[in-house]
Amino acid sequence: MKYALLLFLLSGLANIRALEPRIVAADDDKAGVVQVKIDGKIFTGLHYKKFAKPVLFPVIGPTGATMVRQWPVAEAAPGEEKDHPHHKGLWFTHGAVNGVDFWAEGPKAGRIIVVAKPKITITMEKTEITTDGDWWRSAEGKHVCTSSTTITCGLDGEDRYIDYAITIKASEGDVTFGDTKEGMMAIRSHPALNLKGKVATGHAVNSEGQKDADIWGKHARWVDYSGTVEGKVTGIACFDHPDNLRHPTTWHARDYGLIAANPFGLHDFEKTPKGAGDHVIRKGESLTLRYRWLFHTGDTAAAKIEERWKKWAGK
Repeated sequence: MKYALLLFLLSGLANIRALEPRIVAADDDKAGVVQVKIDGKIFTGLHYKKFAKPVLFPVIGPTGATMVRQWPVAEAAPGEEKDHPHHKGLWFTHGAVNGVDFWAEGPKAGRIIVVAKPKITITMEKTEITTDGDWWRSAEGKHVCTSSTTITCGLDGEDRYIDYAITIKASEGDVTFGDTKEGMMAIRSHPALNLKGKVATGHAVNSEGQKDADIWGKHARWVDYSGTVEGKVTGIACFDHPDNLRHPTTWHARDYGLIAANPFGLHDFEKTPKGAGDHVIRKGESLTLRYRWLFHTGDTAAAKIEERWKKWAGK
């Protein structure tokens, strides 16, 4: 009788847990970090106060390994290069916005300031974090534009994704996103996923079948980097949405682990006349861009990246 009662209680507890969301988030307002957890373990954190732009760090993949470079947010891991200190985790920004460099960091660079407490929405299937940002010309304290961002964290099977949707608003006047390779929707990968370096095991491929260094500057629906991290094959794919400006986008994707979708850098990527990649958002209008970051097990073929892009894109 006691044994049957214990089984009944355990079964009830399991059912209750099954009704709880697997992905949850909580805001530490003092630290300026929204921490996202999957099954009680950290997945990522949105740092919205500490840096020159909002940064997602760390990002833990489905094998339990980190997917992004540790430095300069944390101590460098073995094999990491201490270059490009503005490459922090996963982020969105651009190197020429009305002539202001928001990509780099420094006294003359721009800053994206989150202006209100992030809004967190938790459902059974996913967690959303919504923020509003002001883009400032730091040296002069001049307001350039505003943005609204929704970051959605979820599961695709046991693989993990981050959907990043941003709407840039020309709130102060016309806004020109300038023709430069220095941008835009970006991640700096774990060094084992790099194509070169002391611990590199990575390979890259895009939706057009181009590989490794050949993917730089090319148009593609998606790009995927995969390799062996902590003994297991895993990877990072970035998907460009069909409704995005100049889809399929061009890619500032490097052999040292920078993966960045950038539709504006046509002069660098395609040797077109300088300014050919400029895009103007007229005063009062906006531009919305959407991306998915998929952190997956297996290589590109095993993870069926093309099939999953089509499902996400509604194709």
